[in-house]
Amino acid sequence: MIHLYQRTWTEINMDIAGRMGKIRKRKKLTQKALAAKAGVSLGSLKRFEQSGEISLQSLTKLAIALEVEEELDGLFSQVPFGSIEEILNGQTK
Repeated sequence: MIHLYQRTWTEINMDIAGRMGKIRKRKKLTQKALAAKAGVSLGSLKRFEQSGEISLQSLTKLAIALEVEEELDGLFSQVPFGSIEEILNGQTK
C-alpha cells in the first residue's frame, strides 16, 4: 500500500492523548482523580494530554484505570503482511 501522507509520531501521540482525554471526561473524572486512580503523577497526565508525551508504563496504567486496557493489549495483533515475501518468511519462522 502506498501512503501519500504519513503521520508523524507527534500527531499519532496527540490523537491517542485526545482520545484518552475524551474517555476521561466521558467517565466524569478530573485529571487529579484519574492520576490518583492510575497511580500516575498529575504532572505526567497533564503533560500527556497537552503534548502526547508519556511513558509506556504510565500509558498502560491510565488505560487500566479507564478500563480500556484491551485496546492496548490488542495493539499490533492484526498487522497485515506487506508483501508475499513477508508471508513466506512468516511461515518459515
